[in-house]
Amino acid sequence: MTKKYFGTDGIRGRVGVTPITPEFIMHLGYSAGKVFAAADWHLMKGERPMVLIGKDTRISGYMLESAMEAGFSAAGVDVLLSGPMPTSAVAYLIRALRIQAGVVISASHNSYEDNGVKFFSSDGSKLPDEIEHKIEAGLSAPIETMPSAQLGKVQRIKDASGRYIEFCKSTFPYHLDLRGLRIVVDCAHGATYHIAGHVLHELGAEVITIAAQPDGLNINHECGATYCETLQAAVKKNRADIGIALDGDGDRVMMVDKAGVLYDGDQLIYIIAKHRFLNNQLKGGVVGTLMTNLAIENSLQKLGIPFKRANVGDRYVLELLQENNWQLGGEGSGHIICADKHTTGDGIIAALQVLYALRDTDKTLAESMGEVQLFPQKLINVKVPKIFDFQTNYAIQAKQQEANQDLDGNGRVLLRASGTEPLVRVMVEGKDEDKVGYWAEQIAGVVKSAAA
Repeated sequence: MTKKYFGTDGIRGRVGVTPITPEFIMHLGYSAGKVFAAADWHLMKGERPMVLIGKDTRISGYMLESAMEAGFSAAGVDVLLSGPMPTSAVAYLIRALRIQAGVVISASHNSYEDNGVKFFSSDGSKLPDEIEHKIEAGLSAPIETMPSAQLGKVQRIKDASGRYIEFCKSTFPYHLDLRGLRIVVDCAHGATYHIAGHVLHELGAEVITIAAQPDGLNINHECGATYCETLQAAVKKNRADIGIALDGDGDRVMMVDKAGVLYDGDQLIYIIAKHRFLNNQLKGGVVGTLMTNLAIENSLQKLGIPFKRANVGDRYVLELLQENNWQLGGEGSGHIICADKHTTGDGIIAALQVLYALRDTDKTLAESMGEVQLFPQKLINVKVPKIFDFQTNYAIQAKQQEANQDLDGNGRVLLRASGTEPLVRVMVEGKDEDKVGYWAEQIAGVVKSAAA
C-alpha cells in the first residue's frame, strides 16, 4: 500500500502548501500522538508518552513546531522541545532520555521556502512503514481534544547541545586527537551552527567555522554539503588542512582536501571501510545505493569487502544493513551510517570516522583515495507530473536499451523517481565520459518529451 504523504525521508514540501501548513501539521501531530498513545510503552499508571521535537534553523520552524506541539498536546502526549538541533542529535536524545518518539522539523538540504517532518521511534531509527500508515489513516478522523486534565504538557531541554557534543566526541578514539590540524567547517547556516565547531575544537583542532549565522532565510544558500564551492574557497584562503561541509539538518557530509579537491559520500565511505577492514574493525560488508559509483564497488571487492546496493534513501540503506547485520553504509550525497556509532546518518560522526582513518594512517584524503579512479557519472533531474510512469513508456525504454548497447558492459543507466520531489533522475555512468554525457542528455530529452 502506497503512502499519500510520507516519502523516503518523511513529509516534505513548500511551506504554505498542503501538507506543509499549520493546520495539517497540527492534525499530523494529533494523529501521530494518538498512535503513540495507543502503543504499549510499559508506562507507569497515569503516565503519558513523551515526544521530543527538534528543528533546523529555517524561519517556518517556529510556526510548524507550535502546530506540531499543539497536536501532540491535544492527543494527550507530553512534549520536549530541543530548539535547533541536527536530525541525528534528536535521534540520540530520544534514546538518551528513554522517551517514546521524536520529530524533526526540517527539509534537510532544501532551501528555506521548504520544510518537512521526520519521525523517529524510541530506538532512534525512522518509523517503520506500518506506523506511518497508521498515522496517515488517522488524518481522516477529526481532532477530539483530550479533557484538560489529560492534555500533554510541554517543556524545553536546556542542555541538549552539550549532551550531543559529548556524544559526538565519544565516537572518536580516546588515544587520538586533532591537534595540529586546521579545519574549516561549513555549517550551512543550519542546525549544526552551534555544535560542529565545538566538537572539532574540543578534540584539539584549530577550527574556522563558516556559514554559522542562521537568520531563518539563509539555510543551505550557497553553502553546505550541496554547494561545496564556498568551502573549497575557504579551505584554500585559510590554508587549512581539510574542510568539512554539512547540510541544513546535519545528516550529510562532504569533505575537501587542502588543494580544494572535493570528496563525496561514496569516497568517504570507502576511506572508512578500508581503514576498518585493514584494522580488523569492519563487521561484514558495505551497503551503498543504486547511485553508488561503480569504481567504489569494484575497489571494495578488490579488498575482499562485500558490497550490496539498496534503493536510494538512508532508510533503505539502514534496512539492508540491519538485514545483513553490517555496520557501514551510505550514499554519494553524504548520508553515511556508522551503525556501531549511531542509529542514523550523522554528518559530524561520519566526518570524525574519516578523520580517525586519516590520523591513524597518517595519510591525506588524496593518499587514501589514490588507487580509486571514479567512473564519470552524469545525473540530470527532469521535472515530471506527480503521476508519471516512466517505467512503462516505450520511447524511454527503447532509448535506455540503445544506451546500454553502446556502453557495452562498460557502464550503466539508471532511471528512478525522486522520493521527495516530482522528478525523474536520469543517471548514466561509464568509463567513456563523452558517451556518459551524450546518453544522459539523450535519455533526459526523451523523458522530458514523454512527460510533457
